[in-house]
Amino acid sequence: MHISRDKISKYGVIATFTLALALPFFSDSMFILNLLVLMLIFIIFSSAWNLLAFSGQGSLGHAAFFGIGAYASTLIAAQSGVSPFITIFLGAAVAAFIGILIGLTCVRLKEWFLAMVTFGFAIIVQTLTVSVLAPVTGGWDGISSARLVSPSIPGYQLIEYYAILLITIGSIAAIWYIMKSKVGLAFLAIRENELEARAAGIDPVRYRLFAFALSAYLAGVAGALQIHHIGYLTPELYGVDNSFWPITYVILGGLGTLAGPVVGTVVLTIIWEGLKATGITFGRYVIIGVILILTIIFLPRGLVSLPEELQKLRERMWKKEPPEEVISGES
Repeated sequence: MHISRDKISKYGVIATFTLALALPFFSDSMFILNLLVLMLIFIIFSSAWNLLAFSGQGSLGHAAFFGIGAYASTLIAAQSGVSPFITIFLGAAVAAFIGILIGLTCVRLKEWFLAMVTFGFAIIVQTLTVSVLAPVTGGWDGISSARLVSPSIPGYQLIEYYAILLITIGSIAAIWYIMKSKVGLAFLAIRENELEARAAGIDPVRYRLFAFALSAYLAGVAGALQIHHIGYLTPELYGVDNSFWPITYVILGGLGTLAGPVVGTVVLTIIWEGLKATGITFGRYVIIGVILILTIIFLPRGLVSLPEELQKLRERMWKKEPPEEVISGES
């Protein structure tokens, strides 16, 4: 029986989050729980970048919105005393607003021209954070951030984990709804052929701007969650690595798919931490690079296509090929 990739993605995501609900009951290790929290946060972040790519746009500086959401949420919480459970969404709204401003100026740019603009923007934001805004942001020294759940509450780690898991599930569900809606079809049409999309009455600028704003919002949510989980904020959040990790996760898992960011983040995090446990330091980057290259060559649609590719391979192996006909009289 042939199973479509969409069904594999949907059921795979459901199975992953079901497992995530149960995992804390099988281990009381705080290291594993912390790793799971960071994994969930980067699933949101990677999914945000993937949504932008789904609309035919690219970003090499998404760490800018990741950091803006974190700083905005932290400062709002510090000045107002409002719970981080509220300020993470307010901080994300600030990131989305900045995303709209960037989108208004460069959303008409093609794929990687836009990517380079976002890369430069991330550098500019980091520079402003450690210079002009240093009295507020603490410069390179950083500032403390309110914890998502106060450590004075018994079992606060588990409460925090399930709260972040719930936000992650909600984010993925929202992205799935958008991908399957008329908006998602418009994103797909624009990505595949902008001229035909225009002929069909779709305004590429408006839809790309919406995708940019929504992607920036979710990236801001992820950044705010990470900082309120850690409890301290520095400008390193704008680093190049935080811009490239979501790209790596998405390409490994499956670009433009719902499950791609989830699979890529989980698999690569497990590999990364496993290599770290063996004492490998810089060699981890080489190994990850090789894995990524092999995936692009042999599984260009990402790891989410592996079940489908194995199914095709099995069908080819079991299929009885008709014997080749020998045509006589031909030289």
